[in-house]
Amino acid sequence: MRTITSPLPEEDRQVTGTALQETLVDLLDLSLVAKQAHWNVYGSRFRTIHEQLDEVVATARDYADQVAERAAALGVSPDGRAATIASDSGLPGLKPGWIGDAAAVEALVESFSVLIGRLRERVGTTGRSDVVTQDLLIGLTAELEKQSWMFQSENRG
Repeated sequence: MRTITSPLPEEDRQVTGTALQETLVDLLDLSLVAKQAHWNVYGSRFRTIHEQLDEVVATARDYADQVAERAAALGVSPDGRAATIASDSGLPGLKPGWIGDAAAVEALVESFSVLIGRLRERVGTTGRSDVVTQDLLIGLTAELEKQSWMFQSENRG
């Protein structure tokens, strides 16, 4: 039984709901990856990278909330449980332990690359099922591309 009535036809709701759920999981995982790196980063660029990682966490959490609320508005129950994130995320993980500043940058750049690719596919899919959700995903993609550029610029190498 669905509590919230969707303004979309059922097929569009399902397609859009899947895109939103996958995005929610990826964003929550990105926030965890960035926070893990934040706690464990070391090196000559510690402070800069440490603070940049917190910006990623804030962005990921803010957009995760927007994505989850969009799903709920469409009658799709968002699932951000730890078990769901662990089983469904498409992002590469971090190894446990300390991480040098250059390795942290590389890990984030890789995560951004994977997530941006996945988001661009969802932008195309939701363009056919729900342009309002597509607009949300376009804004998110632009923000993550900006952050990816900033992290890539950290590698002076």
